[in-house]
Amino acid sequence: MNLLWRLVSPNFGPQFAKRSLKSVKIPFGSSSNSLVHGIHVFHCPDEVGIVAKLSECIASRGGNILNADVFVPEDKNVFYSRSEFAFDPAKWPRGQMDEDFFKLSKMFNAMKSVVRVPEIDPKYKIAVLASKQDHCLVDLLHRWQNGRLPVDITSVISNHDRGPDAHVIRLLERHGIPYYYLPTTMGTKREGEILKLVHDTDFLVLARYMQVFSAEFLECYGKDIINIHHGLLPSFKGGSPSKQAFEAGVKLIGATSHFVSEGLDAGPIIEQMVERVSHRDNLRSFIQKSEDLEKQCLAKAIKSYCDLRVLPYGKDKTVVF
Repeated sequence: MNLLWRLVSPNFGPQFAKRSLKSVKIPFGSSSNSLVHGIHVFHCPDEVGIVAKLSECIASRGGNILNADVFVPEDKNVFYSRSEFAFDPAKWPRGQMDEDFFKLSKMFNAMKSVVRVPEIDPKYKIAVLASKQDHCLVDLLHRWQNGRLPVDITSVISNHDRGPDAHVIRLLERHGIPYYYLPTTMGTKREGEILKLVHDTDFLVLARYMQVFSAEFLECYGKDIINIHHGLLPSFKGGSPSKQAFEAGVKLIGATSHFVSEGLDAGPIIEQMVERVSHRDNLRSFIQKSEDLEKQCLAKAIKSYCDLRVLPYGKDKTVVF
């Protein structure tokens, strides 16, 4: 019996309708070139029949589920799902798709229901903020240039002045991305000017931006901000944390990418990576490994966010499919 038919069949029974797609991949063998790929994420109070209704919504418009993930916490009455599906835009216009999923969100009192069609929808517009260290910034620019990040970088903002011959400046000029130098002091964070520059972005990325935003800035911006920091905190604070950790002989280093909140480096975690170091590392190789982790961790967090893999889980946690 076809799995998709069983999902939408009213005679199959409530046990399967409750949930059975913890992580199901359904082969897709159509050779039609008109089919495109869509993604839908759903977060709502848990109840019987959510998976069945989501599947029926897609199947009733001729769509085919490619894979689906579901998470229901043991101690909370909430439901999370992420579905990828193929569909024919001629049979399921983009506007109709929004309307169909909106009806589902109303039916289940959803806290979050987002659908995205990467081939049709505009790319996310982001601004990148960076200070003196530019390894994460340069990595993001190269990934964007090579088409490995589904974003449009609208500007780069920094509190560090880079000369016209700097690699970053030349790369930005080549692609027509403006660079804004806004020097900061203890009493002047330039937050008002930053807000004007980023008001039309979808989210912000802090690529080693060594300034702390105020609660007022976060409230005024009102959208997500993704940050990266090394995994040497809280043991090695202040200047030269890598040198401190190297001299202490640590054996594991890491990086953490998280959402920005009012607490310093305390927002919900999106991605973390670790790597072993040893007595054979010198300070240079130690720092290189740490910076490589930061680049990979930040890029993966951004990609996961753009692919609708990240959902809020309570106040301080995330679900990452």
